[in-house]
Order: sequence, then structure tokens, then C-alpha cells
Amino acid sequence: MSGSIFYIVWIIIGILVSYNLVLPIIFFCLYKILPKKKLKYVHDFNPDYAIIVTAYKHLNTLEQAVYSLLGLNYNNFKIYVVADNCDVSGLHFTDERVIILRPEKELRSNTASHLYAVKHFERNHDFITIIDSDNLAHPEYLNELNPYFLDGYLAVQGVRKAKNLNSLYACLDAAQDIYYHFYDREILFSIGSSSTLAGSGMAFQANYYRDFLEQFDIKGAGFDKLLQIQILKGSNRIAFAPDAIIYDEKTSRTDQLVKQRARWFNTWFKYAGMGAKLLGQGIFNFNKNQFIFALMFLRPPLFLVLFTSVLILILNFFVDVVLVYYWTVAFCLFLTAFFIAMIHSNADKKIYKSLIAIPLFMFYQMLSLLKIKKANKISVATQHFHTTSINDLAEKQS
Repeated sequence: MSGSIFYIVWIIIGILVSYNLVLPIIFFCLYKILPKKKLKYVHDFNPDYAIIVTAYKHLNTLEQAVYSLLGLNYNNFKIYVVADNCDVSGLHFTDERVIILRPEKELRSNTASHLYAVKHFERNHDFITIIDSDNLAHPEYLNELNPYFLDGYLAVQGVRKAKNLNSLYACLDAAQDIYYHFYDREILFSIGSSSTLAGSGMAFQANYYRDFLEQFDIKGAGFDKLLQIQILKGSNRIAFAPDAIIYDEKTSRTDQLVKQRARWFNTWFKYAGMGAKLLGQGIFNFNKNQFIFALMFLRPPLFLVLFTSVLILILNFFVDVVLVYYWTVAFCLFLTAFFIAMIHSNADKKIYKSLIAIPLFMFYQMLSLLKIKKANKISVATQHFHTTSINDLAEKQS
């Protein structure tokens, strides 16, 4: 009797873990079948944007970020740079569209920096977009957001492409981002759900985001997770703009990787309960948007899914060899989905070559798990070092 109960429990555990391997390919099939909605550009739609750029302690990549924003093919915006605990004496921007804000007290929080910027807006803006100090903006970034706001969406997520592939870890980080961008953003939105938010390269109706910042005092990382739950709870959708491009610096050092992932894993455990509630709400309301989004939101970090799946696969040789075939198929479906994402994004050859080092990449992420309890104490932001300009990127891609 106890043996049969163990087997049933083992099967249930296997289903709860393996669905994370199979779900992406199922969503991809829906993505290929369902019709795509195309939005029309309206050239006389020229809303006013507030671009909030946040920096904490380090400013070495900030100037290039601001200059890329000043090069936007758009004329109705203000840039608010929140330099938290930074020495701004070396910053000299002559363009009146750039406002440098230096908080009197250390904020140590993304949302606190965003709220500080909102309270110092020089005028009432229509939309707010969030940019990190290591990001670079494509010249058409704001123009590509506009059709989605014109269509009524209150939140839009753009694409964060790799700014640097200068190390093995940066390439692997980029590979993981490509996977998430395709399945968690482009596909989710295309099949009628919502794109997940990525922390930067995202934009909101100004009044909505102001209300969110004033309502929630968020400590540590993960504000984007709480924000997307709040948006979905209101039965709203988050749009995905595939051509609204931000170039994002990838982690190129192991110490960066461990600290960054520790913060990310901390936020997953912190907000997983909200995802479960959203799943229940989606089922109760027969709401496709909420249900599908919650399934993806509840998925553990990718490396944890893979590590647990490999462990279960090995143990199945001792439990039931028949289950080994099931898990082999599940892994094949996941690998198929992964390479579909790589091909879809025209991934750089460096990224493909880096995949051989995935076990090492996973090892450092395992180290991150040991630091999740103190993740927000050891670091509140990832320090970046790569200072590519938007012109350098244009030359590389030409």
C-alpha cells in the first residue's frame, strides 16, 4: 500500500515538474495556429513620454545610455536621471531634455527611484518608460511603443537585446534571455495572454504607474513581478512590442552572475504565492489571459527546472524505467523549443558556441541559491562595465 502511495506521489511530482519542459512547445504550436493581430501606425500620434533612467552608486555606463536616448527619432520626451548615491559632479548634459535628480537620502530601490522621478516631473506626461543605466535605446524605440498605447494597452514591454557578448557568461545570459523573450513575451502575448515584464524597456500609462508606485512600497528587487500581477488582477493585458528595442548589458563575470541571480531567485520565491492566486482567479473567471500568464509566472527559474528534471530522470532508473522514456521525450520537446527560440531570434554564433558551458552556468546559479536569503543585502543592483555606444552597435549589425 505504502509503495503504491509513493508511486502516485512520485507521478504527481513528475507531472508538476515536467509540464515546465513541455508547456513552451505547446504554446509554440498555438502561436503558429492562431492568427496574429497587426497594429497600424498613426503618424500624427505624438504622446509625451517621461523616460526614467535609474543608476545606483555607479555611473560608468550612464552617459552612453542618455546619449542613445537623445538620439531617439522622436521629439516629445523628457529624460529624468535618478542618480541614487552617485557622484554627479562629472555629469554635464547641455540638452534641456535631460534632468539630473540627486536624492538627498540613499533610496536603494528601483521603485523608490521611479517615484522620486515622478514627484519631480516638470510636466504631466502621457506615458512613462523605464530604462536602466546600462541600456542603450534603438532610435525607433518610442515610435514602436506608440501603436500599442494607441490601441488601449496600459503597459507595453519591449525587447532587450544583448549589448555585449564579450564573455562565455554574457553569451549564456543572452541565450536565456532569448528563450524568455520568445516564450514569456512574444508567444504569450500572441496567443491572447500577456507579456511578462523585464525590469527595463517597459512602458506604462503615466497615471497608472504613478498610482502603483504610491500604493506599494517595495523593498528589494522584483517590483516588476508585483506590477504585472496587479495589472493582470485588473483583467488588463501587457502588450509585447517586438521592434521596441533596448540593448541590455549581459552579466560577464561570475560575481555579477551570482549576485544578480540570487536577487532574481529571491523574488520568485517571494511572489510565487501571488501567481497561485492569479491562477485560481483565472480558473474561476474563465479568464484566458490570467490563466495562461499564471502558468508561466509560477514556473521556477529555468536552471532549477532543468536541474530538478535531470535529477528525477536519473532517479527514475531506480523507480520505473518506463518513466525514463517519458522524461526523455519531455527533454527532447524542451530542447526543440529552446532551439526554435534561438533560430527565431537569429542568435549570434557566439551564443551557440557557449551552450557547451551550460553545466558551468548552472553551477554558478546553484551558488546563487545559497545567497537568496540575503540577496538584497549583498547587492541591490548589478554593477556593469561594458561601455558600448549605440553607434558601435549599429556598426556591428551593419
